[in-house]
Amino acid sequence: MTDVDHESVFDWDGLRATAREAMQKAYVPYSKFPVGAAALTDDGRVVSGCNVENASYGLTLCAECSLVSQLTMTGGGRLVAFACVDGNGGVLMPCGRCRQLLYEHSAEGMVLDTVSGFKTIDEVIPDAFGPRQLQAYEASQKDSQ
Repeated sequence: MTDVDHESVFDWDGLRATAREAMQKAYVPYSKFPVGAAALTDDGRVVSGCNVENASYGLTLCAECSLVSQLTMTGGGRLVAFACVDGNGGVLMPCGRCRQLLYEHSAEGMVLDTVSGFKTIDEVIPDAFGPRQLQAYEASQKDSQ
């Protein structure tokens, strides 16, 4: 798919607006850098999350973490489209840890709104390891028996 296809398939303005709403709830007393995220699931739900800081910086939760928690709490499923914004509403690229977290819960071909245009999850975390690889291995083991 081209960027134009991605743009016409999903309501990116709606996802960004939901991400901005989530960002308003961020707990950021240390960095003062609020982040919001929103995603569309394979069953049509929109889930969102915001970052939650901690005085012990390593315990800070990125917006993607709270988004995945909401996904799980509201019935699970797979993410098909994702957007993340900063306090000014600007598009943000998820950090490496969050890309792996999103991969774990993504539908194949999930599309992300990134600072350099629309990209699939496989483009932002190439050669990833996750559930699909485990399922392929499990299937190969059954085939060899």
